[in-house]
Amino acid sequence: MVSLPRMPEPSALIRPAHPDDAPAVVALRTLVFPFLIRGVASTRQLISTPPAEQHWGGFVAEVDGEVIGWVSASRNTNTSAAVGEVSLLHVHPDQRRRGIGGALLGRALEHLAPLGLNRLRGRTLPEALPFARRHGFIPSRQEHFSALELHALPPLPPAPADVRLVPLAEVDPRRVHRVDVLASADEPGDVTSDAIGYATWCADTWDNVGLDREGSMGAEVDGELVAISLVKRDGARMWSDYTGTVPDFRGRGLARLAKLAALHRAAARGVTVAYTGNDAANAAMLAVNDRLGYRRVASQWSCVREMG
Repeated sequence: MVSLPRMPEPSALIRPAHPDDAPAVVALRTLVFPFLIRGVASTRQLISTPPAEQHWGGFVAEVDGEVIGWVSASRNTNTSAAVGEVSLLHVHPDQRRRGIGGALLGRALEHLAPLGLNRLRGRTLPEALPFARRHGFIPSRQEHFSALELHALPPLPPAPADVRLVPLAEVDPRRVHRVDVLASADEPGDVTSDAIGYATWCADTWDNVGLDREGSMGAEVDGELVAISLVKRDGARMWSDYTGTVPDFRGRGLARLAKLAALHRAAARGVTVAYTGNDAANAAMLAVNDRLGYRRVASQWSCVREMG
């Protein structure tokens, strides 16, 4: 068992989130994580109807009726291992060092306790690493966030003769799911993605109201979908949710082509800035982003706590 230091009594009400919290949650997130694009509609959807298999719970800290902290907790349903996620724990800068973060984490751990998980994963900004360590979360992998102003995009080259670029709104989602499963199986990270079921993927990804299906792009080779670039949008900002190519078709520049096509499509439809995040060991995707002109804006650490 991990022995935790005694924390000061929290000075906030910790309670389950409800859908009407979504605007305040997004405003707080934008203050603390300006590079994460998660809009009000998708946040409201997640609080209202989370994917059933994930045992998802969201919790807010409230002071004088104002949301000043947030955390969510869930089972990671993309892996066959018994792994839980403690996601986006953050407190308003003016309310820190009052025990609120520890109280939010305690509520998240209480929510996950009945699941009998072997490991928990969380992510933290570098300045919060001492907090993570105090609570038994050990830094494991660094992740980088990058931004790209879309007024300076490289030109979109012609696709090779056997390649067709297609908006994913025109593609059967089962084909998109197949590419996501195959492409992410060897993605660097603390958790192996070996159990991405179709129903949960639809609830988590395809049916997310923040997903811009018209702006998300795929690359087909001789009619087979082999690369995708998924886009989440919030007004004039977008997030590259996932870009990947199935292993048999790598090395042909298809991920870059699909991502660049998605960026051009977004720019034409009013998006001005794009953000993305990558594991520091994902050299191939980082190289793609560098060639596209992304600039590093922040980093964070993936941290792991072993249970039992």
